[in-house]
Amino acid sequence: MKTPQEVRSNADQKMGKTIENLKLNLSKVRTGRAHTGLMDHIQVDYYGNPTPLNQVANVTLIDSRTIGVQPWEKNMVAVVEKAIRESDLGLNPANSGDLIRVPMPALTEERRRELTKVIKNEGEETKIAVRNIRRDANEALKKMVKEKLISEDDERRAQDDTQKLTDRYIAEIDKLLTQKESEIMTV
Repeated sequence: MKTPQEVRSNADQKMGKTIENLKLNLSKVRTGRAHTGLMDHIQVDYYGNPTPLNQVANVTLIDSRTIGVQPWEKNMVAVVEKAIRESDLGLNPANSGDLIRVPMPALTEERRRELTKVIKNEGEETKIAVRNIRRDANEALKKMVKEKLISEDDERRAQDDTQKLTDRYIAEIDKLLTQKESEIMTV
């Protein structure tokens, strides 16, 4: 059976992965500025196989509002352009020979507010996940007490540690959300 330290480190690992997932999801939310990370989840039909865009093309920043996508094979230009246009990002790529320019349209005030709602919802779901991990850890500790593997004092101490861990991760989630919100709202 596990020790209280193993339960805590397991919870710590799971909470860490939850935060990483939040960071990944937040990076997909578009701000007014262009960044190559927006293209990370776009899949291109590469000879019948769905392939990540960055494996068939060079993705660079041309300027603060334009992403450049240069497919490595000439015959992939139209396919890549179609994949970007049909993605859920609402972008309108322009083909100029072998380089595809992807201008980032300025966000309207209304769209900015919608995006902040999206990230707040994402943050709330992440907080729920962190709290569920805390609950599972506390249940594991209660089970240990029942089986007389640890004392009630050890359980209380371990639950306090788990709560501190939870508080730390929730504060980090709030910090990430605040940063992303200010990024979105800056014109």
